[in-house]
Amino acid sequence: MTSIKEAIRDRALAEGFDAVGFARAETSEAAKTEFAAFLAAGHHGDMGWLAETAERRADPVVLWPEARSVVVLGVSYAPAGDPLALLGRPDRGNVSVYARGRDYHDTVKKRLKALARWIAATWPTDLKVFVDTAPVLEKPLAAATGLGWQGKHTNLVSRTFGSWLFLGEIYLGGGLALEPDPPAADRCGSCRRCLDACPTGAFLGPHRLDATRCVSYLTIEHKGHIPADLRPLLGNRIYGCDDCLAVCPWNKFAVPTDDEAFLPRAELTAPRLADLAALDDAAFREIFAGSPVKRIGRDRFVRNVLVAIGNGGDVRLVPVVLARLDDASPLVRAMAVWALARLAGQEAAAAAGAAGRIAGETDPAVLAEWRAAAEGRAGRDGNEGSALPL
Repeated sequence: MTSIKEAIRDRALAEGFDAVGFARAETSEAAKTEFAAFLAAGHHGDMGWLAETAERRADPVVLWPEARSVVVLGVSYAPAGDPLALLGRPDRGNVSVYARGRDYHDTVKKRLKALARWIAATWPTDLKVFVDTAPVLEKPLAAATGLGWQGKHTNLVSRTFGSWLFLGEIYLGGGLALEPDPPAADRCGSCRRCLDACPTGAFLGPHRLDATRCVSYLTIEHKGHIPADLRPLLGNRIYGCDDCLAVCPWNKFAVPTDDEAFLPRAELTAPRLADLAALDDAAFREIFAGSPVKRIGRDRFVRNVLVAIGNGGDVRLVPVVLARLDDASPLVRAMAVWALARLAGQEAAAAAGAAGRIAGETDPAVLAEWRAAAEGRAGRDGNEGSALPL
């Protein structure tokens, strides 16, 4: 006779999930302690919602008092090629693998709701569905179900899917309390490839991430100007970062996904930085409709693109940068100044600023970039003083 867990697992696989596990509605004390330390150190940066929802996030029963069991579901988005291949092409922008297809929040939530409706109809019970945007410590929950373990990069690692799993959860009320699955053993051993791969040194040690230095945080969550000392380390990463995930040895067991929802869109596989820098708000919204990239907005995205252009060193893109010096967004103007100084040098930046721009500038951050450019603090070594026609 098929058990309830087996029936749910079979149905979940039929709905398009690749991994299914069951846990009690509780978070380990170790996970709670690590999360509290992360917040206390301020490593969450601009992500204030993490602190605001800390109590609910750290305890499923605080989030929903009726919760007794959690079904944790995973969907593989393992890429077919090398996700870091574009890092060697400075004229192109590198978008994180997870964002090259459709927005996973929409896809995973749709599948979660379909599975939840079936569960409720088969075994009448209260339940709730969550995917990423809700206050859930989902990676410790997934580890508790045996779907994988939290690697030293803090992400879930699976023996079958490597570091490439989207997660979602269904909380079950007391009417359907299920026996939990055994947790998986940590199989990272002495490996530290993920820690060493981080381009900005965001890992303070195994399982200890300072998100304020993480490229994904800086290019997605951070609303302000990217700190000057970190900009050169971003390379051409314009939305997220896959470095710590991509070097995980367990990825060798992951079969590339054939799920249409997560296959890369052509316009996001190797986008030209010059084209992206020219986007206005309407064009940005059109290109990134249905993509997770859309949620950061045009200004933050073009900010990232200009940092990548400044890092690329291609002086042929100076006209592209000049066009952004008069952008309506100070976030964009500031990075255009920085990119110009990096590409063309101190004299070219001074000439561009003298063309009425500094005198008419009112934003303190943009003015600070002009001062840095004038002092040669943003220029490329050996390129300062090169005059270009402006």
